[in-house]
Amino acid sequence: MAAEAEPAGMRTVQRAIDILGLLDESRPALSIREIVAASGLPKTTVLRLLGTLRLNGLLWVDEHGRHIAGPALLRWARLAEQAWRLPPAAAVILRELAAEHRETVHLYVRRDIRRVCIAQEEGPQSLRQVVRVGDELPLWAGGVSRALLLDAPEALLRRVAESSPYGAAHLDTLRAWIEEAWTLGYATSHGEREEGLSAVAVPVRGRAGAVTAALSFGGPSTRFTDERIRRFADGLTAAARELVRVGLPFEG
Repeated sequence: MAAEAEPAGMRTVQRAIDILGLLDESRPALSIREIVAASGLPKTTVLRLLGTLRLNGLLWVDEHGRHIAGPALLRWARLAEQAWRLPPAAAVILRELAAEHRETVHLYVRRDIRRVCIAQEEGPQSLRQVVRVGDELPLWAGGVSRALLLDAPEALLRRVAESSPYGAAHLDTLRAWIEEAWTLGYATSHGEREEGLSAVAVPVRGRAGAVTAALSFGGPSTRFTDERIRRFADGLTAAARELVRVGLPFEG
């Protein structure tokens, strides 16, 4: 009976997580009607899940009857910040890199078929790419994705391809991109995820040699000329080695 009940329990957990995921900076408060519409779940199911989330402090009801992030998330946010905050020496490396090359620097890790920005240092130019810490982006496109997938197993590449707008046929493109990144020692992309934006990325390899993160510059394509891309790649590669030397929180 426990084995039969497990899938239903997992679905309930996933549905609760999906409801929490509906909240973001653009929608910090949602009515029950909005949650039902966005989740696609029956209203009775939504009401039951909302009750459990409120009981555990993960959601709260504001004065307008809308659901907002609950106070229990504050403790989890502190724990996450402590676990993923870069050590001071690593933060200095990113800051100096952004100042020297005048582009925004991002540090990403892979989470299944997506990538998560765990650190950012904005460049000084007014026209720049800014990805917020905590943002998740797909792995099927972008220079960062190539760097993160350099030593990925075939099964993961297949799932990444299937998640793309191009379906399983995108696997051959992914393989070609990764092979190019292996040859160059860095990865580039131009307008793959968003028109007019380019990126240069290098892998950050842990002490065991496996890719644990990707370090990148991102910005307007007009500034990512061939000459600057080579300088960006050299700067990122040197910085990636320094990050490993000073230590990263997820390296333990």
